[in-house]
Amino acid sequence: MDNYKHESLMWVRSLEFFKQENNYLKNRLSEVVDKTTNKYFLAEAEHFQNQFIIKDEFIDELKHDVNELNRQIINQTMLVNGSPTEIEEKYKQRQDNLREQMLYLEKDFTTLRNEFQQYLDKRPWTKTTND
Repeated sequence: MDNYKHESLMWVRSLEFFKQENNYLKNRLSEVVDKTTNKYFLAEAEHFQNQFIIKDEFIDELKHDVNELNRQIINQTMLVNGSPTEIEEKYKQRQDNLREQMLYLEKDFTTLRNEFQQYLDKRPWTKTTND
């Protein structure tokens, strides 16, 4: 049972990181949009804005699900006098599902961040020393 708790705590920290990183990317996108009027790049900017919003929603949903599982595990541990094995079996499927979703988020977010960096690399404006 402790493994589930520790893994869930790790997920919470990871989700906080992804949320902060996503906010950074949104702020960077805002800076980019302020520097260009090129319609092609603005259209791509809208695509990235939509993707960042979707990531925020997914992160929030995952964080809610992880926190809910943590609450249930804690409550079950306090309420049930059964063996830890019984409790583990009850939550193993949910934990496995959340693990898959976290792996998906990590891969998908990395891909999005890399695509965004490629977008920034081909921007049509002159780079400054502040970029």
